[in-house]
Amino acid sequence: MDRRIKRPPPKRPKKRKKRMEFSKKIFVGVTIGTVAVSVFAMVMAWRTQDTGVLAYLIPAVFAELATATGFYYRKAEKENTKGGIVYDTAMADRKSDENHTNDDPAG
Repeated sequence: MDRRIKRPPPKRPKKRKKRMEFSKKIFVGVTIGTVAVSVFAMVMAWRTQDTGVLAYLIPAVFAELATATGFYYRKAEKENTKGGIVYDTAMADRKSDENHTNDDPAG
């Protein structure tokens, strides 16, 4: 009788799920808050028949959203242009990949 020990196949390394950046979390939170406050203000204006809340609350919330959007896009611009962290890292990875593919052991 031929008794062989069955070995499990080698485990593949699990791909780590990329975490959302903190700045994106802030942007999403501010956006959700803006939508929630806007809907609430509209419902309350409808029920109370008073539009005074729309004069102050809505512009304040949208000013906050505009500020968050501006900061987020400025941060993304700085990261993704030459001299930025993400751009420089990507270019370095690209060069190292090109160097590895151009290595010819026969040459």
